[in-house]
This record gives sequence, structure tokens and C-alpha cells, in this order.
Amino acid sequence: MSDELASGLATDMRELAASGEALPLVSGAEIRFRAVRRRRRRRTAVAVSLAGACAAASLAVLLALNLGDGGTRERPSAAASPTAPPSGPVAAGATVDLARRSLTAAGRHMPISSGMPGHRTPTGRMEVVAKQDVRVVPAVEVGLKGVYGLKVSWVIELRAADGTTNFVGALSADQKAPGNYDVTGGWIGLRPADAQWLYGQLDPGAVVEVGDTASGRSTAGADTVPPATDGTGARPSSGRQPVATAVPAR
Repeated sequence: MSDELASGLATDMRELAASGEALPLVSGAEIRFRAVRRRRRRRTAVAVSLAGACAAASLAVLLALNLGDGGTRERPSAAASPTAPPSGPVAAGATVDLARRSLTAAGRHMPISSGMPGHRTPTGRMEVVAKQDVRVVPAVEVGLKGVYGLKVSWVIELRAADGTTNFVGALSADQKAPGNYDVTGGWIGLRPADAQWLYGQLDPGAVVEVGDTASGRSTAGADTVPPATDGTGARPSSGRQPVATAVPAR
């Protein structure tokens, strides 16, 4: 190869290399735009990475708490909250004092007659479970002898927590007994007007507290035993006919 040809080839190669190394022409504004765009992409990537890291950390804490207590941790109930009002027994709608032969309801004091000797009146906290306008009871339940029954009006049925039952009603067969002596078979007898008033005062669910303030029956101001009978089982009349109606006993 001649020196002239070799020299031309070398010149061409240098020109080709120089043309490949030349940078494209870009304006200053374009360069700044590209730089701003790159910074925004980097900031977005960093923010996404931080959010993901925070979410992962929160999830890890929750999982650790749930696994630590087996997932069965109990929340305090509303009843146990300090702001919840304390619950207590229902206030008695009526209070019975067997020793004083008295029943008190809504500030009204009413005389009663309860169980005669051998027929104890149940004591304790009792609940009204039902009401009846009339109930037929054996004559012996009002201290009378005979095979007939008597209608007791304004009956309020009671039941204790242990299943003991009793009732309050109008003692029409012996209206002198309430407050003076005990003639019933264990139920609580009131004068008819008082029984009717109490019937309208107490509804099912009301509480009647039956107690005895003394070891024995009160003797103040009244007879302590029923008056003697005339041998027929009937008590002397006070001049008023009893309201109770006799019906044949079954």
C-alpha cells in the first residue's frame, strides 16, 4: 500500500472517530427541564418507599399484639366502665311488717291480717307475678270451718326466688281482723278498700318485702287472737255482712 493511500485512510478514520464523539446539541432550558423531572421521580420513589415502610411497621405491631394475647383479649364492658351507674336490687313497691300487722306502699299504711298459728306467712323478698280480680279459697283459709269456699277479691299473686308462693287479697269475711288478729291460712289479708287500692298500685314485676320486726306478734292496741266462735265455726258478726260469697267446695 502506498504512503498516500495509507495517509488518506488514517485521515478518514480520525474524522469518523471525531464525528462519533460529538455530543448532540441540547438547549439550556431542555437540560433544566430534564433535571427537574429526574428530581420529581426521585422524590416520588422516596415517598412511596417511606409509606410502605410505615404500613409494614404498623402491621407488624398489630400482629405482635394479637399474637401476644392469643387474640382473645377482652375489652372492658360498658357495665364495668367507671361512668356506668351501679346496678342494685329493685326497690320494694310494698313492705309488710307481720309483727305490726301493717303493709306500707307509696306512703300509705294499711292494717293486715296474716297467718294464724300453725299457718306461717312466708317472709322475704317476693315478686308480683300475676293479679286476679277474684279467687276462690277454702273457708279454712279465712279461719272459718265448713266445706264451702269463699271468693277473695283483688288478689295479687307473689313468688319468691326459691319458688315459695303467697298472695295478698281482700279479707271480706272478717273485716275486723286486719290490724287486730291473724285469721288467714298464711296469705296477707287487707280491708277491701285497701286491697282494691293496692291492686291498682302494684303491677307484675313489682317487689313486695315481707318481714317481721319482732320475735312474736305485736300486742299493742288490739286482740292477739281471733274472738271465740259460737260453735258453728262462724265468728260473731260486727253488724255488717261479709262481702265474700260462699261457693260449694269441689
